[in-house]
Amino acid sequence: MSLTLTVPHTAAPAATLAPREQEALRHIAAGRTYLQTARTMGLSKHTVDAYLRRIRAKLNVHSTAELTRLAVSLGM
Repeated sequence: MSLTLTVPHTAAPAATLAPREQEALRHIAAGRTYLQTARTMGLSKHTVDAYLRRIRAKLNVHSTAELTRLAVSLGM
């Protein structure tokens, strides 16, 4: 199942996040570091960084704070 998100404050089109991207976003929104997220997901911190870069690009978000705000507002 994929999650479709739209960012209300930008003109970005809806973006679809892959399940692993959703999982990484949930971890970061919960306050975990990239390293903690990576260990929990069984990945390298570089892979987590790549997931989050892709999420930022898809959602036209520029900071971790914006990502966290968005995830919290969506109930993640």
